[in-house]
Amino acid sequence: MASDALPGSSPNTSPPSSPVTAGGLLDSPLIRSAGADVLSLALMDARNHTLRLFGHFQQALEAVDFVVPQLPVINPPLWELGHVGWFQEWWIGRNMQRARGVLCDPAHARLASIEPGADQWWDSAHVPHSQRWALDLPVVANCRAYLLDTLESTLELLDRAGDDDNALYFYRLCLFHEDMHAEALSYTAQTLGLPLDKALLEAFAPPAMTLREPVLVPATVWKQGLPDPAMSGGFVFDNERTRHEVPVPAFEIDAQPVSWAQFVEFVDDGGYDRREFWQAPGWDWLQGVSQTEGRRGPRYVEQIGGGSGAVLQTRFGKTMRMLGNQPVMHVSWWEADAWCCWAGRRLPAEVEWEVAAHTAARRGFVWGAVWEWTGTTFRPYPGFTPDPYLDYSQPWFGTHKVLRGASLATRARMRHAGYRNFYLPERDDVFCGFRSCAL
Repeated sequence: MASDALPGSSPNTSPPSSPVTAGGLLDSPLIRSAGADVLSLALMDARNHTLRLFGHFQQALEAVDFVVPQLPVINPPLWELGHVGWFQEWWIGRNMQRARGVLCDPAHARLASIEPGADQWWDSAHVPHSQRWALDLPVVANCRAYLLDTLESTLELLDRAGDDDNALYFYRLCLFHEDMHAEALSYTAQTLGLPLDKALLEAFAPPAMTLREPVLVPATVWKQGLPDPAMSGGFVFDNERTRHEVPVPAFEIDAQPVSWAQFVEFVDDGGYDRREFWQAPGWDWLQGVSQTEGRRGPRYVEQIGGGSGAVLQTRFGKTMRMLGNQPVMHVSWWEADAWCCWAGRRLPAEVEWEVAAHTAARRGFVWGAVWEWTGTTFRPYPGFTPDPYLDYSQPWFGTHKVLRGASLATRARMRHAGYRNFYLPERDDVFCGFRSCAL
């Protein structure tokens, strides 16, 4: 069962629309083992949150037919909305093998969609990103109706589903998939400078951190990865399997992510101009973005360092002064790595981050404000086998970097110390920061 304790995680910071139910399961990572009753509530909660977030896009963009710039880090908002419903229908409503769970043949013939054009619009495996901007998508009212209809079908099927892990597998998968896309909508809102309502803006605000001394973690042999559900029950993402032992030498790790005050020192010391701190691909990336952005700080920063030491960063269309003890945010892996080189430190391996999250909470290790880059390239654990959703992990091995933790836009039930997030090293639109280890 995926029931690892979560020491060091932040308090529940889900947007205030999230209800509290049975033992708090709805807002807990323990939902990975929840039954149909709680899952049905969670699926409704996820859909409500998706539609609430999308309401901001509708308010700002409906008058211009949801036309937004074609950027590599976002999807067209109407495409993002429809894809959430399509994914749920594809793996549940249209899936004749849904009760088989991880044993489902992903290539088996599906039932027809309730929306005849669904596959040609929203199938992410066959509609390349560049083509999504030219699609003749349904109007927003029809997209919303599709989401309501697919959810109704999902809940009816869930009511008749069995209670074993295979029977519930795709319902859990679709819940987490929707939670991920809701967070992606928040990234898109930040990228486009869309305003959020006061409650969401406050929920997504980075906290002021209590700055503590780094933590020394003793050597250990760590059991990395989560147990196979076939042995212990619950839901596990394929890249989290299988559990294996990893010798971990003693290490020193920051108790909290690197702060703005710490990052400003790097900027003021010429960090963005001194090639010796950057790996060659990172320096090339920096030169490329500098030609278009004049890059001398993390993304969305309008002012950083200098005489005042102030940091002004645009958040959801508003320029705000960031506090020195808030976590630095919107840095690429290249920037995080360059800061570590400048500071005479290094990024933690993902297993080090995981050990600290589980064992060092009482000594000050805290996480959950920003996704945290690690020094680890995303690769399969020993014994990896892909689950039916073949595009989730396997295509990204070897090219992406692992991030651990969570951001303030991450739903509480997604906050699991064993969860592996992963992005290309140049991504900086995500709510991401980093912490460091001693060399």
